[in-house]
This record gives sequence, C-alpha cells and structure tokens, in this order.
Amino acid sequence: MPKLLILNCDDFGQSPAANRAIMDLLEERLVSSATIMPPAQAFEEAAAWCVRHPEASVGLHLTFTSEYDAVRFASLTGDPSLHDESGHMYKTAEAFERGAHQKAVNREMRAQFDAVARAGVSITHADNHMGSLYGTATGRSYLPQVFWQCARRGVPFRLFRYVDPRDGLLASIPGVQAALGKAVALADTLGVAVPDFLLSHPYHIEEGETYDSFKRMLIAKLYELPEGVCETYIHPAVEDERMRALVPSWDKRVWEYRLMQDEDFAYGLRDAGVTLTTYRYVHEHLRRPRLRSAGRLLRTLVSK
Repeated sequence: MPKLLILNCDDFGQSPAANRAIMDLLEERLVSSATIMPPAQAFEEAAAWCVRHPEASVGLHLTFTSEYDAVRFASLTGDPSLHDESGHMYKTAEAFERGAHQKAVNREMRAQFDAVARAGVSITHADNHMGSLYGTATGRSYLPQVFWQCARRGVPFRLFRYVDPRDGLLASIPGVQAALGKAVALADTLGVAVPDFLLSHPYHIEEGETYDSFKRMLIAKLYELPEGVCETYIHPAVEDERMRALVPSWDKRVWEYRLMQDEDFAYGLRDAGVTLTTYRYVHEHLRRPRLRSAGRLLRTLVSK
C-alpha cells in the first residue's frame, strides 16, 4: 500500500507574512494544501489568491480562537459569547469551550462556510484552528455540527481514523482510540471522509531545538510514515521583525517555510517512498459505506 502524505499549511489569512509563505509553497507545489481563516486580518488577500489559483487545494480553517496579541480578531457574527473581555475571540480552546453558547457556535460555523463561498473560494476540505471544536479541554465537542456542515457541502474534515502508536502526543491521550471510533463512525455515516492518520509535532520551539534538529525530526517521520493517507500540518511564514517580536515561536514558522524548500526534505520524501496528495484524493477514495457505518455507530452508542 502506498504512503500518501497531505502537507497542509494552517493559518492561511492570519497575516501578510503567513500569506506570502503559503502562497509561495502552493505555487511551487511544495505542499499539498492550505486552510483559510475567514475572521483573520489577511483573509481577503488569501481569498483573492485562491480565486486566481483554483487548482490549489484550499480548505476552511474553522476559527474560534485568536491566541496572539499581535494578530487578534473577532468573530464574523459578533455574538458576545464568542469573545473575551477584549472583544476578540478567546485565546485558548478551554476558554472558548467554557464561554461559547452552542447556538452562537453553530451560527458562526455557518458564517465562516458562507464567507469563503462569497469570496469565491471553492474549498476542498475543512479543519479547525487550535482544536477548539474537538472538546478536548472540557468535553464540549462540536464535531457533530462540523460533520453536518461538511456533509452538506461534500467536503472531508481533518480527523484521523487511527492513532499511530509512534505519535507521542496523540497516543498519550487517555481513551483516544475509543473516542475517535465514535467520532469517525458518525463522520462515515454522514459521508464525510477523513484521512487515516494525523501526525503531530511540537508547535513551539522546544528547549535546545534548532533548525537542523527540527529538520532531522521531521525527515525521520517520513521514514516512519504508516501506510495509508496521513496528514501533518505546518504554519509557515516569512521573516517579519514585528511578528518575531510579538509572536512566540515565530522562528519556527520561518523554519517550516524554509524546510519545505530544503533539498534535504525533498530527498527524504523521495527516498522514503512518500507521495504528496490532497484532500481531493481523500474525498474520492476514503469515504466509507454509509449504511454499514450507521450500524457501527449504533453499536458504539449502545455499548456506552
């Protein structure tokens, strides 16, 4: 079975510096796709690029948190329950889960799908900024609502069917495979395709980490890639002195942009037998039979 990798650039539209890097990587076909943030400050620039490049695989980065003081933004709907005392979206997923009202979340979710459509962006998939809709902080999950919106539009969603035991972050979550089984069964029932695996890596710069050690770590993951369709995500950006001063670990965003252009990484892909793919492949090949999935979902619910 082939090893297929989706390299997705999160945070398209977050800032001009992020946009420049993501546009370049997509134009050079060094990454698979990107996901765009309708509430963010540079959304219009990113959306205009998408309209000029319909061949690119661009998804919706459902955004309910705004973590950096340098680039904070508000919701599209303006509901007070979606904002902290500053009038911006919450800084953390936990604060969002505790403060947001369900009806407000549903309206904002629809508004973000509608915003990309109005901008002329034909999305190929969807995912979620900072995992705020997964319910990992307090148990308030909005995945059923996400799946419904994706099903209506016929687009896949970034979840993962299996946990790779070598993924230290995901494999360490208690009961992750059981919880995942229920969520994936619902996605399958609604006809929403998901990748086989999600490969995580630290977002912030770790103690003692350098560009070279980061590069070695990510290239090593290519050789350990499980068979099937895997996704990993990056947050590339160009050098920007203001953002470097205001955004923690901005250097790592610059590293990720540099790594995608590094010939060592390109060689690693080829040598490890890894082929880049997109969510168009996921939609065409990874949907499961809905009736059989409904039976599996029912069994998971009955066994609670």
